[in-house]
Amino acid sequence: MTSRPSRRPLRRAALALSCSFAATALAGCAVVGPDYLAPDVTLPLHWANAPKQPVAKPQDLVRWWRGLRDRTLDSLMDEAVTGNLDVAAAKARVREARANRKQAIAALFPTVDGSGSATRNKASAASSGTDVVANTPYTLYQAGFDASFELDLFGGNKRNLEASTRALEASFEDLDSTLLTLLGDVATYYTQARGYQARIALAKRTAASQRETAALTKSKFDAGSASAVDVAKAVAQAAATEANIPQLTASYAESVHQIGILLGREPSAVTALVSRDAPIPAPRLPLPAGIPADVLSRRPDVRKAERQLAQYTAKIGVAEAALYPDVSLTGSLTTSAQRLGDVKRGSAIGYSFGPSVTVPLFNAGNLLAAVEVAEAQRDEYFISFRSTVLTALKDVENALVSLSEERKRAVKLAESAKNYAESARLSRALYQNGSSSFLDVLDAERSAYSAEDTLLQSRVLITTDYVALAKALGGGWSGRVDVSKPEIVDAGTLPHSVDFRVLDPVR
Repeated sequence: MTSRPSRRPLRRAALALSCSFAATALAGCAVVGPDYLAPDVTLPLHWANAPKQPVAKPQDLVRWWRGLRDRTLDSLMDEAVTGNLDVAAAKARVREARANRKQAIAALFPTVDGSGSATRNKASAASSGTDVVANTPYTLYQAGFDASFELDLFGGNKRNLEASTRALEASFEDLDSTLLTLLGDVATYYTQARGYQARIALAKRTAASQRETAALTKSKFDAGSASAVDVAKAVAQAAATEANIPQLTASYAESVHQIGILLGREPSAVTALVSRDAPIPAPRLPLPAGIPADVLSRRPDVRKAERQLAQYTAKIGVAEAALYPDVSLTGSLTTSAQRLGDVKRGSAIGYSFGPSVTVPLFNAGNLLAAVEVAEAQRDEYFISFRSTVLTALKDVENALVSLSEERKRAVKLAESAKNYAESARLSRALYQNGSSSFLDVLDAERSAYSAEDTLLQSRVLITTDYVALAKALGGGWSGRVDVSKPEIVDAGTLPHSVDFRVLDPVR
């Protein structure tokens, strides 16, 4: 009776291998490289151009465009967040950074590979005197697995995980920054479109009034109380005003087309939605500027720059860990039999495990240079962080002073437009009664149109300065953004045949 091989060696080998890896995984390891410290930034205590106002709260800047009280703009904002292509690309970068972090986590764990083979074998004939012994063919079945585990004694993998975690955090800030820019752009182009609509309507009203003045002048000319020069000037002024309409219409169309692109749709997608005349959006409530220190937490571009600095600080540790020995545990377990059913029962068992060490002895300074590269990159991102903070402060100060001064300018322009309109009305009435010259009417109508048109442009600037201030302060989207859904869902990724003839270039 043939006895079966004992299973105890297989169990002992597997147990020893598992215990060795587990004990190593639980052992603490050191890390090399600098530990990250948030940079100390000196900021002013107050905004130089901000009016006195109560302390700002984070929710004051949430959905800031609601302060413009325009439902069409509200709907465009919602659609832009879900359809914009730059936002979609930022979502993809988040998924990429998340997958990179998963790879970094995997490096902290052992790797195990299974293997199996079936081979047909026959040994050569052996001679013994005159007798010839021929070995018969046989089949050998083998199965096993190999395992390896990097001890990470100097923390290179841990630093890499730290860097990938900071990169993931930076990708989320990049998404927020993209949303902030998008919302500001949609509001700006929408305001400009409404401004062009108002200016087109003004040009049409003014041109119609000037055509009436030209007709009145022609009547006076026919009656002998006006000259042909007056008629020519009246017609020329009406034509000059009408000449502004095509240019304004083209600018309006460009703004509307840009809104369509920002929504991730074709350029004319929102033409019908915006075609109905509506007033220029005007802010009703001031935006609380808070204090300069708020930009560090509110501005996503500042937060992104800080996370990138942390990421590249951790990469120094990755580069420095390569200077030290690399210690790994490797092990293998194999079983073989001449019958497939005996692989689990009556097989021959072999195993091996133990440490392996790789020591960098000579690399012509390559590893030291890699550390210097990592340190230089860290310095670059530190300088970029400081620059981003200063740019944020500048953006807020510029927006504050622009909005404040434009509001003052609009008050004077409104007063000017009101008086010029009254002057044009009186001059036209006096001219109709023969108590004023045509030059007075011509000058008054030209000045009234220019003043009203400038006032409309100022109202657009007030709103766009309001939008710029909201962006500079870090106001943006507050809702949830789903980053898990890919743009393309692949089908048929399981093993299948492909007709490679379709890959031939078409000539």
